Amino acid sequence: MAEDLSAVARFLYEAGTLKQTRRTGWWMAGVRDPESVAEHSWRTALLATIIAQLEGADPARAAYLAVWHDSQETRTGDVNYLGKKYSTEADPEAVTADQVAGMPEILASAVREIVTEYEAKESAEALCARDADKLECMIQGIEYKAQGYENAQRWIDNSRSRLTTKSANELADAVLATGSLDWLRTALGERRN
Repeated sequence: MAEDLSAVARFLYEAGTLKQTRRTGWWMAGVRDPESVAEHSWRTALLATIIAQLEGADPARAAYLAVWHDSQETRTGDVNYLGKKYSTEADPEAVTADQVAGMPEILASAVREIVTEYEAKESAEALCARDADKLECMIQGIEYKAQGYENAQRWIDNSRSRLTTKSANELADAVLATGSLDWLRTALGERRN
């Protein structure tokens, strides 16, 4: 068992690299210091719980899928859509199998299964997690645009157009109609101009 846990320990250090791995597509929008994959994954998991709850799916399972959805990027880096046009995309399931090799089988099989489910795009929870991924990108684009990165509009529009669930589409409409600092104004009891 100690050998198996050392494989888990190695993966935990590996997973930490996602805190420094930048989401490279934002560089094309001119964003100098874009969010990390870990930052993106956190809000994606939160959104997955919300969308799944609204869709009548399992929020915990959707969040679980969202947490692992970009975990392979510790090995591949964040390859944006343009980069994928020119390079062979690594198989997320194969990368995951390498990442969990040597871990206790109860853990390794659970991680392999969750990545397989996400990639299959069939379960309600996978659809919710995938919509959460797109919706998070849309929200980040709105935040970058508010910081003066006008080219982020492309990411806002593309992400919005890829949503599939009713709840994600309705939530996107609400996000687009809400200012990024409205939460602060509301908390302080201020009126929006």
